[in-house]
Amino acid sequence: MSGAAIPHEGGVPHNDDGVPDPGEMGGIPRQAAPPAPRPPLSHALRDAGIAALVAAGLFVPLVGLRTDVASSGGGLIIRTRWADVAILVALVFGGRLLLNLWETLRPERRPRSARNTALLLRVGTWVAPALLIFALTFPALPGTTRYGLDLGILVLTYVMLGWGLNIVVGLAGLLDLGYVAFYAVGAYSYALLSTGFGWSFWVCLPLAGILAAFWGVLLGFPVLRLRGDYLAIVTLAFGEIIRIVLINWVSLTGGPNGVSGIPRPSFFGLSFSAGGGPGSFSDFFGLEPSPTHRVVFLYYLILALALLTNWVTLRLRRQPLGRAWEALREDEIACRALGINVTNTKLTAFAIGAMFGGFAGAFFATRQAFISPESFTFIESAIILAIVVLGGLGSQLGVALAALVMIGGFEAFRDLEEWRMLVFGGAMVVIMVWRPRGLVSTRTPSISLGKRKAISGDLVGEGHG
Repeated sequence: MSGAAIPHEGGVPHNDDGVPDPGEMGGIPRQAAPPAPRPPLSHALRDAGIAALVAAGLFVPLVGLRTDVASSGGGLIIRTRWADVAILVALVFGGRLLLNLWETLRPERRPRSARNTALLLRVGTWVAPALLIFALTFPALPGTTRYGLDLGILVLTYVMLGWGLNIVVGLAGLLDLGYVAFYAVGAYSYALLSTGFGWSFWVCLPLAGILAAFWGVLLGFPVLRLRGDYLAIVTLAFGEIIRIVLINWVSLTGGPNGVSGIPRPSFFGLSFSAGGGPGSFSDFFGLEPSPTHRVVFLYYLILALALLTNWVTLRLRRQPLGRAWEALREDEIACRALGINVTNTKLTAFAIGAMFGGFAGAFFATRQAFISPESFTFIESAIILAIVVLGGLGSQLGVALAALVMIGGFEAFRDLEEWRMLVFGGAMVVIMVWRPRGLVSTRTPSISLGKRKAISGDLVGEGHG
């Protein structure tokens, strides 16, 4: 960073680096750029009114009009619920107005300095080990219930999926809206291999990842020249094609009925039998038979798979391949000019990200013991992508925190029933307004020459570092 201007030969001010200061050459003092004008109150009211009108147009047919069966005659009648429409429109108007007023009245925001960013990174070095210790000891903590273990398994599954998609979207910059397809390929690969050939989970797990990676390469070839919105549309179509194939290929996948009777994994050949017996886990270790043993084993299994995903990602990020991914994300043209093989870089990102999605799918199949195409809809891809974006593109810690907040929060509001999605969506909007670049938008460079420096998401164009 340039320091204060100092006198130099010829009377031309120079900065600390010996470079002429353009703002003070010729005796003209440097002036700070004027702050951006704030919108007036009338603009905030007008914007909130437009949002309320749009909301009214949507809520009138969706909420205000409801068909019902008449008490006499059995015909259909239309009932109106204008009070509900008025409440929803008022909420939209008030929320939009508060957002506009907050933008108007809040103090001018300055870019976060490198010192503050370094402080956040030091805090992150404590948060990550604390989360790891909590995850390792969670089943043994007092008060941990069967529901808590199931929720932990679900959160860790989405953490693993988020880290897998983070390779494609966060590191390589390839917008993938069909990531659930690789999740489905892994699940069906394990289900069909285990039920059809009797292979164990430990044999089918790497095969499921390899098959998912193969499909990732098949997807990568047609989209090598696509970017941005076009790439997103093609990947979205790929995810839907996989789902439709699973529904219609009844002879192989069972169609809408899915695949049932999927074998459970064993602990080095020891089965988890609720009644105990010879050759069971409880009998070998002399424990009281309990169905909780299998749940705890599944918890540590998905934790190990998630940690493997994180370790491989961090190792690859420091390798030439990881730096090529980040170069591709920032500028593909410059990446080509540097002599980087863009084709191989994209294909490896798709393949490795798909492989971890396949691992997660195989675990999902063995945990549920039943899978169907309805488990792999577009909403799953949207949730995984939201976890990556809300956590911070390229941030492993941010993805883990976002998965914990989103999946855990989604389950916490289960009692709200139909209002749960409204609360869930509102919380996502608040997070993106508060942290537009994600929960963790700062990180250290993957490679540094000399002294390592923190990079702030506010000081770079993309916000990735």
